Amino acid sequence: METWDAITSRRNVRSYNDQPIPEADLDRILEAGRRTPSAMNRQPWDFVVSTDRAQLAELAKCWQGAGHVAGSAATITLVTPVTEDPRKAGWNAYDLGQVSITMMIAAADLGIGSAHAVVEDRELASSILGLPDGQYAAFFIALGYPADRPLSPINNLNRRPFDEVVHRGGW
Repeated sequence: METWDAITSRRNVRSYNDQPIPEADLDRILEAGRRTPSAMNRQPWDFVVSTDRAQLAELAKCWQGAGHVAGSAATITLVTPVTEDPRKAGWNAYDLGQVSITMMIAAADLGIGSAHAVVEDRELASSILGLPDGQYAAFFIALGYPADRPLSPINNLNRRPFDEVVHRGGW
């Protein structure tokens, strides 16, 4: 798939078929995340990959909006350092956003659907994943092959019009 096709095909997929994701494809998605730029090249992330059905069901309990994690073929948990510094927390959040979209576009390029979710119950996630002190689970990226239809470029977007969103040289 071309980059533009992957971008225009990516959508939140929360219902997956039961096809497993090949290890090489998972590694490619993870490598895309690893290569993502970050503020001052700090790379404030670690990735925990879960494919065990029971573990995925437990992770889905970490937020009421994460039910799709239980049905995913794999879920990547984005882990970041705990910080009391609001500036670093902002950098980390931005960097995790970059990692998320990079991984989701890489997944779309492989025909793999994705959907993100916040981790609300950090203690539960930490317990399930055995995270070390000073680290917390921030977001999930659930992955799987779409149950409804394959990924393909979306022509009828439910988005604000281009000319309403784009401002050139000022508002």
